[in-house]
This record gives sequence, structure tokens and C-alpha cells, in this order.
Amino acid sequence: MRHAVLTVAALCLSTSFAFAGETAAPADAKVHIINLENGATVSSPVLVEFGLSGMGVAPAGVDVEKTGHHHLLIDRPPFGEGADDAMDAGLPSDDHHKHFGGGQTETRIELEPGEHTLQLVLGDMNHVPHDPPIMSEVITITVE
Repeated sequence: MRHAVLTVAALCLSTSFAFAGETAAPADAKVHIINLENGATVSSPVLVEFGLSGMGVAPAGVDVEKTGHHHLLIDRPPFGEGADDAMDAGLPSDDHHKHFGGGQTETRIELEPGEHTLQLVLGDMNHVPHDPPIMSEVITITVE
């Protein structure tokens, strides 16, 4: 019984370390939105194309060095300024945080008319931002 308890404790500790946000990012890694510029006026659904240089794209759960997958942040503070932006935790999944864990490099999103902000953040195999985080500039678009 004692052996089983120690094994479970060791597994819990190793799992928490896996989510520690310690996946290194190459110094030259950059992510950006390819097809939209800050101030663009568009119609819904909005096509958002993800650009990445200095790294590759791999699905969530796949452990390949120098890869990650995209997360699109919508209508929220810039990454690092939000209440849920712990660098050692996975990005949430909700209306303001869209996950593309299948390795997708574009999406179409339905947005209500008005102004919206968009930002890309790359996550590692566990949806945790790299160290240092790889994130795009925040852009503002207007949906007609």
C-alpha cells in the first residue's frame, strides 16, 4: 500500500512539472496574423490566418522540439495582462481563448458587428505558453 501511495505521489509531481511552462522557445520564433492588419474592416465570418516563423506547428499532446500550436485570444487584454495569464498554466478554453490543438493554421470565426481585438499565442504540447512566450501584437478589427 505504501508503495502505491508513493507511486501516485511521484506521478502527480511529475505531471505538475510537465505543466510548468518550461518549454523553451527559440530566440527567433515569431507568430503573427497573416491576412489582417490593425484597423481592418471586415465582415463575419472572419478568416484569420496564423503565421509562424522559427518554429513548427504540431498538434497538442505531441512532444516535438521547437513546435507548438496556436491559440487565438479574442476581445481580452493583451497576453500577460489578463487575470488568467499564469505563465506556468495552460491557456483556458472559452469564448475569449480559442484552441487549435489539431495543428490548424487558420480559422473562420463569427463575430458580432463592432470592434474586436485579436492576438495569437503559441502553446506547447500542454497548451502552456513557451518560455519566453511567443505572441503576436494585438490587432483591432471592425466587423461590419
